[in-house]
Parts: sequence; structure tokens; C-alpha cells
Amino acid sequence: MVRYVLRKATGWLVMVVVATNATYFLASWFLDPRSNYRELRPVRTDEQISHALAPYGLDPQTSVLDRWWHWLTDVFLHFDWGHSPTGVPVNSEVPHRVLISGQLITIGVVASVVIGVALGVYTASRQYGLTDRVTQTLSVVLFNVPTAVSALGLVLFAVWLNQRLGWTFLHVAGATTPGGVDGAWANILDRANHLILPTVNLTLLGYVGWHLTQRTLLLDTINADYVRTARATGLTRAQAIRRHALRASLIPTATSVAFTIPAVLTGAIITETVFGWEGMGRYFIQTIGKNDVHGAVAVAAFGAVITAIGAILADIATVLLDPRVRVS
Repeated sequence: MVRYVLRKATGWLVMVVVATNATYFLASWFLDPRSNYRELRPVRTDEQISHALAPYGLDPQTSVLDRWWHWLTDVFLHFDWGHSPTGVPVNSEVPHRVLISGQLITIGVVASVVIGVALGVYTASRQYGLTDRVTQTLSVVLFNVPTAVSALGLVLFAVWLNQRLGWTFLHVAGATTPGGVDGAWANILDRANHLILPTVNLTLLGYVGWHLTQRTLLLDTINADYVRTARATGLTRAQAIRRHALRASLIPTATSVAFTIPAVLTGAIITETVFGWEGMGRYFIQTIGKNDVHGAVAVAAFGAVITAIGAILADIATVLLDPRVRVS
């Protein structure tokens, strides 16, 4: 198992490095850091703008290969991801934003997968029952709701609820209360409260795919020959589903987890914007708006890393679920 994981991790590490470097070239070609200086007064000349960008490795008069090489050596030797066109270090922006987005994405993915798979298993074992029909209808409706609409709906609900209660029961903006709160436990509870609405938004829209997919996968295996054989040995229907049909139907689900993370990250961009979270999603929007090459590359690297982690965890889950993979 350890060698299997190391082999997979090495392969993904190579892919992360290649994707990050490819993003650097794409960002260098399509983003123009000079735009941050062209609207300043008094008007700067091209020479002045180039002189201002040169210390940050963004001088357009320097070849892309030279800029890339200096950036790459700084990342590998000093873990320095560069500066924005206005001189803000990327290393000062990314760490706390990674923690903010990381907890949001992790909780959102775990909650949506657990709820969706559990609901899919429950409804598949009770096909065409009232619960199955109601949950399918609800999932189809939620599947067609844009992320921004659901987020704004949750904000309006929280505002209405807070007004009815006469105190702030649910926080609608930010990851923490401005100015902070006193005490360690109070701080933990405050962060958890701020996390509720964004997590609910990602979970509501994320569980739908897992619910419908897992239901279909399980229905395909419930009537398989090996499940009927298991029942013939004396197992009840529930035992046969749990021990045999469910195990086989979970393999495609586990494989799909890794490739849903980029979609969750996209949803997190909108969610963070609506709820005022200063995570990697909002940072990505800011880097594009400011033509920040180094910041955009850092966001791409973050997305590649979490995708790789998800893929490795999915591979481990597949090994545990499928004896054939363990043997190979």
C-alpha cells in the first residue's frame, strides 16, 4: 500500500509541477501587469512602468523565459512565489487564504459526499417510494439553482431569522467577527458560526450529484448475480446490499471525488464572494482583476495540489473497496 501511494503521489507531483509552470506561461501571455500603472496620475511612461515592475520580475521588456527562470528558482530555493505588480508579496496573502478556503472546501466536499451517498443508498433500497420521489424532485430542483442564487437566498434567510430572534444567530459575512472575540472556545465557536452558511451553500449544491449518481450505481448492482447469490446463502436484502452491492457501487464514486474538487473550488469562488470570505476564491478574482501573474499562478498551484490530494485519497479508497486492485 505504501509503495502504491508513493507511486501515485510521485506521478501527481510531476503533474502539479507541469500544470503550475504551464499556468505561469499562460498568465504571462494573457495578463498585463502594466495596466496597474497606466491609470495613475501623473501619467507614467512605458520606461517608468517597466522600471517599477522590474524588481518584481514582471518587466515586459524581459523575456518570458528569463522571468520564468527567476520565478522558478525563487520558488524552489526559497519558496518565494513572487510579488504582485504593486509589490505585495504573494507569500503574505496565500497562507491564511489557503486555511480559509481549505476548511471550507474540505468540509463542503466531505459533507456533500456523505449526505449524497447516504441518501442515494437509502432511496435506491426503497425505489419508487415516497421518500425516493420527494428527494429526487428536490435534488433535480437544487441541481438547477445557480450557486450565487442559493447563497443570496441563505443570506436573506439568515437576515430574516436574526431579525425575528432579535440577535445575531447566524453570521452572514466574513470568516470571523471583526475585532475578534475573547477566549479560545469563544473564538472557535465564532469561526464555526461563520462557517455554517457557506458550508450549507456548498453542501446543498454538492450533494445532489452524489445522491443521483449513487442511487443509479446502486440500482445497477442490487440485481446483479453476485447479490442474488449472496441472498441465496441466507443474507437478508439489507445485508446483501450493505456487504456486496454497496461496496461495488462505491468504487466509481470514490474515483470521482478527486475530479469534483475543481468544481467545488469554482463554487467556492462565488460562495466566498457572497459571504465575504477572504479565501483563495476571492484572491483569484483579485489577481485576475489586477493582472497579477504570480498570484494567479499560486492559486492554480493550490487548485492542482488539492486535486492531487483528492485523487490520492480516491485511489486509496478504491484499493480498500476493490480486492482486485489490492491483488494487482
